[in-house]
Amino acid sequence: MKKSLKTRWVVALLLAVGASFFLGFTSGDKHSFQVAKNIDIFNSIVKELDMFYVDTIDPDKTIRNGIDAMLYSLDPYTEYFPEDNQSEFEQMLKNSYGGIGSIIRYSPKTQYTVIAEPYEGMPAHEAGLKAGDVLLEIDGKDLKGNSDVSTLLRGQAGTSFKLKVQRPGTEKPLEFDIVRRSIQLPFIPYYGVVGDSIGYISLSTFSGNPSKEFKDAFLDLKKQGIRSLIIDLRNNGGGLLDESVEIANFFLPRGETLLTTKGRIKQASNTYKTLREPLDLEIPLAVLVNSITASSSEILAGSLQDLDRAVIVGTRTFGKGLVQTTRVLPYGGTMKLTTSKYYIPSGRCVQAIDYQHRNEDGSVGRIPDSLTTVFHTAAGREVRDGGGVTPDIEVKAKKLPNILFYLVNDNLIFDYATEYCLKHPTIPSAEAFELTDADYAEFKEMVKKADFKYDQQTEKILKNLKEMAEFEGYLSEASSEFEALEKKLKHNLDHDLDYFAGDIKEMIAVEIVKRYYYQRGSIIQQLKGDEDLEAAVKILSDPVRYKQMLSAPVKEESKEVAATK
Repeated sequence: MKKSLKTRWVVALLLAVGASFFLGFTSGDKHSFQVAKNIDIFNSIVKELDMFYVDTIDPDKTIRNGIDAMLYSLDPYTEYFPEDNQSEFEQMLKNSYGGIGSIIRYSPKTQYTVIAEPYEGMPAHEAGLKAGDVLLEIDGKDLKGNSDVSTLLRGQAGTSFKLKVQRPGTEKPLEFDIVRRSIQLPFIPYYGVVGDSIGYISLSTFSGNPSKEFKDAFLDLKKQGIRSLIIDLRNNGGGLLDESVEIANFFLPRGETLLTTKGRIKQASNTYKTLREPLDLEIPLAVLVNSITASSSEILAGSLQDLDRAVIVGTRTFGKGLVQTTRVLPYGGTMKLTTSKYYIPSGRCVQAIDYQHRNEDGSVGRIPDSLTTVFHTAAGREVRDGGGVTPDIEVKAKKLPNILFYLVNDNLIFDYATEYCLKHPTIPSAEAFELTDADYAEFKEMVKKADFKYDQQTEKILKNLKEMAEFEGYLSEASSEFEALEKKLKHNLDHDLDYFAGDIKEMIAVEIVKRYYYQRGSIIQQLKGDEDLEAAVKILSDPVRYKQMLSAPVKEESKEVAATK
């Protein structure tokens, strides 16, 4: 069987690495022996597969699968990026990529990709592309059935291509000449003033260099006369550790220890302190968080909480207390691997999942609250480790109705927004826009005409209960009760569209406003009626309660003395 030179070279390289490892350990070092032994076994398996497997193996694909499985068995943050995947790695680090600056969506139903959202000021927007445009061809290449159009849209900055699209409401396809450029996603998609002189900054990521934009936004808000500030870290998955320290430094004195990292080797253990003079040590702060707030976001929120510098509002954060560093590998590859855990000022680590001690089936779970440890903030307030950052003011997460998921998944809200834009060349400002009852009535008619179907959870649960009752012999005695319940819970689209109108209208309004005012407008619309924001505004508007919340708890003895006076 004839083998490719590439395959033989990969096998030879693996064998050489294994041999050097195997000969390099000392007889007394059991760990080194185990590593060398298993690398030798792995090399031998690759060699046997390459020589005797019934079909010719693809060494890149086969060995990559082995690498990915090995790394994932450790934790989901340790990853290998080969040379041909460096663009993804660069985007993760810098929050930028070469392309047109647009969110796209593939529809299995139509087998075409559509523009879901062009970013303001980016090539897609400047060329004239709009949400709803169906991508037909790139440089004459038919895109029907291609679910990975993003690889064709991305490329080296400065390169160009011809794009043909079908725009709803137009008969003939439109053609655009687009030049790719380096796309820098916005760090601060929106900032402004809410409530009575309360500043608001939405921070989307810690990748790249967001601290500079954050500083500029904060100083601009100060010029506008704000007296307190809300930092929105919801849905912020983190990024660079140094950036979170830099932003915390804006509100904390110089020389404050914010973070320590501890790893197996000395180089992985570090202490991070604030290095600069702060921008403002007095302004009251509230930080919005949710279950997707993770990593560097948790460093910022947790540090401000531990040092009693901000009130945290929302739901418990994700709980990622692990730090990754990058290692350069041969042939243009890079590995991102977990090297340490981080500990915020109180001494706690917020890591919620124990990847080291897995269940028998290999699964992992969150550390139960009963096994977490109590730590204390600078003022003596109790905080806990092991489960993310728990807010000082918890706001119950809003549960979205089941029907809304299917309306979004079937693109009915997206398609309605497209039709709405065809009829309305302009709309009021994002702050003033409201979806009318007449608009919602039109949407309901569109849904009915589309023969919309969706799973109703009550019907599913009732069906399962009925099957279990029959299995256990109770169905015959309870048949009349089941029949009556089935009639009451019968699928009723009109009822559900009316009952959940508030949530559905809110989602439609966001989609429409986004078409005219882009990401900034989308955030403004979402903040209307935002319960987390309302809770933050309420605490910042009450200086006495704000100060009490960040102060040392009153001891029981002090309470008794006060009661006797």
